[in-house]
Amino acid sequence: MNIAIGGDHAGLEYKEQLISFLKLEGFTVNDYGPFTNESCDYPDFAHAVASNVANHQNSFGILICGSGNGVAITANKHRGIRAALCWNAEVAQLARQHNDANIICMPARFVTYESVLQMTEVFLATAFEGGRHQRRVDKIDLA
Repeated sequence: MNIAIGGDHAGLEYKEQLISFLKLEGFTVNDYGPFTNESCDYPDFAHAVASNVANHQNSFGILICGSGNGVAITANKHRGIRAALCWNAEVAQLARQHNDANIICMPARFVTYESVLQMTEVFLATAFEGGRHQRRVDKIDLA
């Protein structure tokens, strides 16, 4: 499975740790930046991740910034993207089960790395339930 990952300077440390973990678990990880902890503009990286997930070059995306909000707002501008702001494993699970989320967004300044790891594992392992949820997901994208 190919995973796209990105964020901003606030999420850099968690991003780097998560990349190492995912590679050890056998995932192919495409890192879209940032690559230093210098202040940067999160939309540059969120657009890159969302574009590659929307174009099916990556199965899922992971975005990590200070609050998680900026990357989620940015990624959700792309047709076919359902980026979910998650702050615990239960929210990550429901985002996949009920919303067919394809990008998880996490707030580096408000969660621990252990929580980021747990949310990521749950997100990637959880399947979309479909059924009544499919009808709702079908209503998300505008023409």
